[in-house]
Amino acid sequence: MTDSAHVPVLAQEAVAALAIDPDGVYVDGTFGRGGHSRLILDQLAAGGRLIALDRDPDAIRAGSALVDPRLTLVRRAFSNLGAVLDELGVVQVNGILLDIGVSSPQLDDAARGFSFRVDAPLDMRMDPESGQSAADWLATATEGEIGEVIRNYGEERFARSIARAIVAARQDAPLRTTGQLANLIAATVKKREPGQHPATRSFQALRIHLNRELEELSTVLPQCVDRLLPNGRLAVISFHSLEDRIVKRFMRDEALGEQPPARLPIPAAQIKPGRLKLIGRAQHADAAEVAANPRSRSAVLRVAERCA
Repeated sequence: MTDSAHVPVLAQEAVAALAIDPDGVYVDGTFGRGGHSRLILDQLAAGGRLIALDRDPDAIRAGSALVDPRLTLVRRAFSNLGAVLDELGVVQVNGILLDIGVSSPQLDDAARGFSFRVDAPLDMRMDPESGQSAADWLATATEGEIGEVIRNYGEERFARSIARAIVAARQDAPLRTTGQLANLIAATVKKREPGQHPATRSFQALRIHLNRELEELSTVLPQCVDRLLPNGRLAVISFHSLEDRIVKRFMRDEALGEQPPARLPIPAAQIKPGRLKLIGRAQHADAAEVAANPRSRSAVLRVAERCA
């Protein structure tokens, strides 16, 4: 297994957005290789606390090298945030940071099967000890199911053709490696986007589906608001338009609060106010960060604060 360095995107901006209280309690819901966690710990006093989650066993192994009494590292998906805090006896926290999506080590470790650039087992699971691998799912899913996933999560216009080619190919032999799948897609997609491998969107779609990434995100966001102290901050970094749309709509709806039916007089006291206040506008990586780390190009940081 390789363990390439992971450069956290918008790291300074995201941690600054949390407005760290040195004695506060914070959650890093996506530990990865600890880039954001280290920056948070740098600002915490001896009485502060950081709870970090990750479902990837490689991330947990890497995190074991970060020995700090203020840090509690838990191997769980962030959709279990509420349950983890309950188990740790933590009712509310001062801030929560989520860095959504796949990390550089996951992409760069060929054995994980996230990338089409090196031929490797077709896996794609963030927790390789749980759920179906991409190979197993592609071996049993219907043509319609495959096409729907690639179209909805990859926004791939050739989704139907790719699904048809996958089902036809598996009649002869199962697709077991990233190279097999990437070559099959490349032979199917005749029109390519400049600078992008024809398998990019399909691999992204399979990864999102297998790891239930959008469902995980939709599940954790309400828990974050429930667990924030008044004036506590939620900072979310996303890399895909589907993820960012979920975050943007959730924060907007929580800021608006309950909306009364049109033309129906309801006393203001009976209308639930918004639980969040939006902080600033969406932030993007600047030109220098994009030049140093091209994967930051699509990153979007959104921040909201729990109303008192």
